[in-house]
Amino acid sequence: MIGFQPYETFQLLVETGGIDRANTLLVAACDAYARRRRPPEPEIEQFEALASRLFPAAAPSSRHKAAAALAQAESLPVGLQRLVVENIGDDLPHYLATSPNLGDDMMIEIANGAEPDLCAAIAGRPDLDSKVLGKLFQMNSRKVYRALAGNTGIVPRGQFQSAFARSAQMDHVIAERLAERDDFDAALLAPAFFDLSEEGRIGVIRAYAQRATPAAPIKKTIEQLSVATNELTRALMKLFTENRRPEVTRLLAQITGLDEVRCGQISHDTSGAALFVVLRAFGCSAYDGLKVLIHATSHDKDRSKALSDFAKMFQDISADAMAFLLSAWRGDVDLLDLTKPEYRRPIDDGRNLAPRTATSTTRVELDRGDIREAS
Repeated sequence: MIGFQPYETFQLLVETGGIDRANTLLVAACDAYARRRRPPEPEIEQFEALASRLFPAAAPSSRHKAAAALAQAESLPVGLQRLVVENIGDDLPHYLATSPNLGDDMMIEIANGAEPDLCAAIAGRPDLDSKVLGKLFQMNSRKVYRALAGNTGIVPRGQFQSAFARSAQMDHVIAERLAERDDFDAALLAPAFFDLSEEGRIGVIRAYAQRATPAAPIKKTIEQLSVATNELTRALMKLFTENRRPEVTRLLAQITGLDEVRCGQISHDTSGAALFVVLRAFGCSAYDGLKVLIHATSHDKDRSKALSDFAKMFQDISADAMAFLLSAWRGDVDLLDLTKPEYRRPIDDGRNLAPRTATSTTRVELDRGDIREAS
C-alpha cells in the first residue's frame, strides 16, 4: 500500500517511537487507507494488523480522529469496522445509521449487545436484511420499535407485521407511525385506535372497507337488543343535541358491553370516528348515521368534506366489519386473524413487494424467518 512499505519500518516505529509518534502514525495511516480505493486483500490484512497495534497505543483524541477517518473508507472488513465502532466515540450512532460500509455481521454483533440507542440507529437503515431484522425485532425496546416503524425501507409482512401490531398496543408513537404508512394494515391498530390522531382513526376504519372479517361475538348482543336501530339513533341524536354526553356514555356502555371509560371516549370524540364504528356496527345507514354524527361532532358546513367521507364509509364498510372492530375494543377477537388469506384487505393481493437487492433504497419483503414475540 502506498506510504506503508516496508511494513517492518512501521512496526519498529510503533515499538520505539512512544505515544506521540503512535498518534501521528495512526491518524496518517487511517487517512491514507480511507483514500485508498479497493486495496488488495494482502494490503487490507497488513493494514488491519498495523491499525490493531496503533489504536491501543494512541491517545483518546487521536483514536477518535483516526476512527472518523477510517469510517470513510470504501472497504472495511469486520475487524476494521470493529475498530471504528470501539473508537469513534459520540459519532457512533451516526456511523451505524449512515455508513455504507457497515456489514451485516457487524450489525448483528451490535444487536447482540442490546444497547437500545445503537440498535435504534441501525433500525433506521434502509438496507437491512432479514437476519438483522430478526435480531432487532427480538429486542424489547420502544426506541428500536419506533425506529423500525418509521423505516419505510421495510415492508411489514408475516411475523414482523404481527410484532409491529403487538408493539403498537403499548406505544402510541409506534401506532401513529404505522398509521401513517400505506404498506401497513391499519386494521391491526384497532387496540390503539383511541391513541391515534383523527386521520389515523379514519385510516383504521377505512382498512375494513370491502373486507371480509371473522365472526364478531358482539353480533349476538346486537341481534338480541330490543331497541330498534331508528329508536337508537333518535335517542342518541336527542342526547347529543342537548349535550348530555354522560348519558350517552351510559347508554353506549349498556348496548356495547364496553367499560364506561371507553364509552366516555367515544361520546366525547368530536371527530366522530369512534361513534361511526358503533353506529355502523348496529346497522345504521348513512341517512340515520349522519344525522347523529352532525349533532355529535364538530363537523359543520366548513367541514362538509369530513361528513361526505363518512357518507362514503357508510356505503363501503359493512356492519359486520365494524362489529368486528367493536369486538376488538372489547378484547373478544384475535386481530391477527385478519392476516389470514381469506381476511386480508383487497389491496394486499395486488401490492408489489420487491425482494431485497444490494442497493440502499430497496424495500425488504419480510415474510421469512421466525422471531419470538416482542412487546
